[in-house]
Order: sequence, then C-alpha cells, then structure tokens
Amino acid sequence: MTPYTLFNLPSQLPTVESDSIISRTIYNDEQLKAVLFTFAAGQELSEHTASMPAIIHVLKGEGTLTLGKDTVEAHEGTWARMEANLPHSVNARTALVMLLLMLKK
Repeated sequence: MTPYTLFNLPSQLPTVESDSIISRTIYNDEQLKAVLFTFAAGQELSEHTASMPAIIHVLKGEGTLTLGKDTVEAHEGTWARMEANLPHSVNARTALVMLLLMLKK
C-alpha cells in the first residue's frame, strides 16, 4: 500500500449539466472526505451547516459564498476554511467547480 493518494483533479470532474449541481466523492477515509462539485450557472446550494470543519476551494468559475453572516465573492483560487456548524451557502453566477474537504478529525 502506498503512503500517499494522488489525483489528477481535471480527470475527476463531473460534467456541468444545465440546471444542476453534481457532486462526486473522490476520497474518503477516517480523517478526510473530499468531494468535487460542479454547479451550472444560477444554481445554489442553500444554507446549511456541517458537523465538522471543512474547506471550500473554488477551482473554476465565479459565485458567492455566504459564510455565517458574511457574503464574499468567490472565483478561481478562492479558499475558505469553516468551523463546524457554521451556516454557509454557495451560489454559482457562472458554471462553478469547487473542491470540498471535510475534516473528520
């Protein structure tokens, strides 16, 4: 067993379908869950919370992140770490691709 995990993220990306949000878990163990999301322009992941800390990394596109009471513009390269139970949402202005890292421990 190798002591690392290696991905070519572009090859893992789901196709952006019109009027949809698609997610694909690309890694999951006892410490980390990594999920790739694609959002069609205009799609929104409504406000919710997570029971563990998480990181959002926008890989492509533009949108708005709501993190607690703050609203920030997001684009390629935007990176946000969230504490557990922080209300948050994602609204895609253009087709948007993001990597979500859920930190279990």
